[in-house]
Amino acid sequence: MAEQTERRPLRASVLRDLLLAPAGPLRRVEVVERTGSTNTDLVAAVRADPAAWPDGSLLVADHQEHGRGRAGRTWETPPRAALTASFALRPSGPPTSYGWIPLVAGLGAVHALRATAGVAAALKWPNDVMVHAADGSEVPGWGTLRKLGGVLTELVRTPEGDVIVLGIGINVSQAADELVVPSATSLRVAGGGEQDRELLLVALVSSLADTLDRWRSHGGDAEASGLAEEVAAVCATLGDRVRVELPGGREVLGVARRLDHEGALVVVDDNGAEHQVLAGDVRHVRAGG
Repeated sequence: MAEQTERRPLRASVLRDLLLAPAGPLRRVEVVERTGSTNTDLVAAVRADPAAWPDGSLLVADHQEHGRGRAGRTWETPPRAALTASFALRPSGPPTSYGWIPLVAGLGAVHALRATAGVAAALKWPNDVMVHAADGSEVPGWGTLRKLGGVLTELVRTPEGDVIVLGIGINVSQAADELVVPSATSLRVAGGGEQDRELLLVALVSSLADTLDRWRSHGGDAEASGLAEEVAAVCATLGDRVRVELPGGREVLGVARRLDHEGALVVVDDNGAEHQVLAGDVRHVRAGG
């Protein structure tokens, strides 16, 4: 096994000093030593007592043992090797605009990672944070892209209104032999150096606050805010030939052309027909594949 870097615990007092208002943008910050899933815990907490988790609340785990991704997939990391956090957000705008939340959050994550770690982070629709493999090697369904992190959103209906629980996980210090699938990477493997998770979290929160505030200030209109154009600019899926596995077993094969006003992926098949994809697993395929 590759030599392991020092993995310090997160310090709750330091994070509160940096992130809580008025110094930072958040209204509540809770740090736990370990949990199964920050999203699962925060969804349950919001349902039990919505008022205790105001807009701009954060739950961060020093170690997440059974993280969840899309379609119930698990996400596992060694202790203190990743950044795992969930936010409670009270969205503005119509529910039809909620599809933009993971994309806008992903944009914030891309900005933070580019600025702090110097990696050429990008998005894979709808909720993966990616970098290209340094050696140009390919993985079926991913090409040269490698998953650095992900975004998971869950809607919680409460008497006080909708709450979006937004979970973000970033692989930070894993060595290559600690990555459980060939399509995964970490900041360490991707050339991002040795990153301090506390500083990375502060940068991430600041960047998320910026993109989400812009989205809210325009009533959830990603196009009017300019965010739709910015998301498209960092979305590695657009322009690629993709195979989309849809719920129910159907699939669409074609070129990912654009994002529509709801944040859905528009795929043009080989007959020229357009397909609006609101949910599905996207695989990048070679031309003619």
